[in-house]
Amino acid sequence: MGKKIIGSGFLTPTAHTGFDLTTKGDMHGYTSTQARIPISTDSFTLFCDSGEALGLKWAANTTSFIVACSDEETAIDSTGTKATFRMPYAFTVTSVRASLTTAGTGGNLFTVDINEAGSTILSTKITIDASETTSVTAATAPVISDSALADNAQMTIDVDQLDSGGVAAGLKVYIIGYRVAH
Repeated sequence: MGKKIIGSGFLTPTAHTGFDLTTKGDMHGYTSTQARIPISTDSFTLFCDSGEALGLKWAANTTSFIVACSDEETAIDSTGTKATFRMPYAFTVTSVRASLTTAGTGGNLFTVDINEAGSTILSTKITIDASETTSVTAATAPVISDSALADNAQMTIDVDQLDSGGVAAGLKVYIIGYRVAH
């Protein structure tokens, strides 16, 4: 059997090692010997990682959509839809959050919902506690009930509850996750 090109070097299979690629998409890696790097699941990307035995690992290529839902200075004075857009591709949601430029006051939580084609994707909505500017520190974390967003789906960002002080401004919503393989 002849030599096969793998990366920038040549490998010569021997009776002792042979080639260990068994599945479509498998690759070779190297530590002190050749080793198989098995193919991963759809939508994952191969990353360099010095902590891994072969220096490589498969993981989701996380990205985010950041949607500005109001201007920076005007207080948000009504509930309802604040932004509408269409998904540019199928997307798996792994996390959501919201932020304000000006924190709300009073006893009410500032509450935000994300909808796909008119239905919420959250079983527990995003809240921002009074005097806070981010949902990351909220007493109750949002819970995603529908993580699969369809290509070209109409998305809306809705404010479901205002702060009782009526001063919250500068709303941004973050949809975090990864693109579904196409």
